[in-house]
Amino acid sequence: MTGNAKTPLDKLPVTLRDVEAAAATLSGFVKRTNFDHSRTLSGITGAELWLKFENLQFTATFKERGALNRLSALSAEQRKQGVIAASAGNHAQGVAYHAARLGIPSTIYVPVGTPTVKIENTRRHGATVIEGGVTLEEAASLAKAYGASRGLTYIHPYDDPLIIAGQGTIALEILSSVPDLDVLIVPIGGGGLISGMAVAAKTLKPGIEIVGVQAALYPSMYNVIKSQSLPMRGDTLAEGIAVKAPGVITSEIVRALVDDIVLVTEQDVEHALSLLLNIEKSVTEGAGAAGLAAVLADPDRFRGRKIGLVLSGGNIDPRLLSGVLTRQLAREGRLSRLRFDIVDRPGQLAAVVAVLSNAGANIVEVSHQRIFTDLPAKDVVLEVVIESRDRAHLASTIKALKTAGIQVEVLG
Repeated sequence: MTGNAKTPLDKLPVTLRDVEAAAATLSGFVKRTNFDHSRTLSGITGAELWLKFENLQFTATFKERGALNRLSALSAEQRKQGVIAASAGNHAQGVAYHAARLGIPSTIYVPVGTPTVKIENTRRHGATVIEGGVTLEEAASLAKAYGASRGLTYIHPYDDPLIIAGQGTIALEILSSVPDLDVLIVPIGGGGLISGMAVAAKTLKPGIEIVGVQAALYPSMYNVIKSQSLPMRGDTLAEGIAVKAPGVITSEIVRALVDDIVLVTEQDVEHALSLLLNIEKSVTEGAGAAGLAAVLADPDRFRGRKIGLVLSGGNIDPRLLSGVLTRQLAREGRLSRLRFDIVDRPGQLAAVVAVLSNAGANIVEVSHQRIFTDLPAKDVVLEVVIESRDRAHLASTIKALKTAGIQVEVLG
């Protein structure tokens, strides 16, 4: 890591005692999620991977840990007046759920474009949801102004010692289950999760390595800690960690305790999300899969090491999930689109279908285009989407078509 001098562990804004106090507050109200070894993913990556299933919390996110710890510290008057928060979705759900459980009115600002599943889940927990601002930072500014005019307490998503301490309880649970871990790999948005976990883990086990992960499109903490100025832009699958400005408190803790921050591409995240669903049968959102994405992106760095990963959330739009899984099938050669230029006469389609069938390829979709084409009037464009076992099976299918005298183009 590079940057300014590091703050000593005992001088940081959050301590192990704060995290342990948070654990007592959360006991009985927040699930102690499983921390399980993944034999299959370990075999794929060459590392010994252990998964913390925070996507199985009641709100499908670790965020309710910090939210409950912060809400529990409110005075009676503050509880009566109510709270307000700004969130891309997961912090919103944590605040809304536990505020309702404690009888505290809650209002949540979400950026325009926040996944519908997160908005609806937040409303279902009893919060008033207002969409405003293009970015999380804009939504937060609107929320603070709205709350100030109505006497509401603002619940920050990450830059608050009580929030940070609540998130840190995850590390307590991890190390009590598997104390001999070599590395913790943790997603970073604003930095609340990794800050709390780093405080607990580095105090209990100073030699453990803490690695943060950010989406390459939003390297905000990476820029702060490594004194870089990489651009932040675009839509990322990991919208839960698409934060343009990390916290002041969290930046100090990350600088002091986190050993490295790595960036992952959208394709890395998609691959990790797909593997978690297909192998672990566990639905995660993009941010929740970021830790595994980091291992997949740089297997040599982590090979042979005992690693703890946090699956930080599972609130993903079903349509988006469907698209990610379909794209992954295409990358693996299991779903392909083929184009044929054939003569428009009886039996031509049947000939193509017969070869595909004999090759063991499953036909998913057929498109027969006579009008919008540059081919001669007696020819037809035929596009067929097929499902194959893998790239080798796709290659043998293409070979069988060409052997039968059928010219084919693989479009994707």
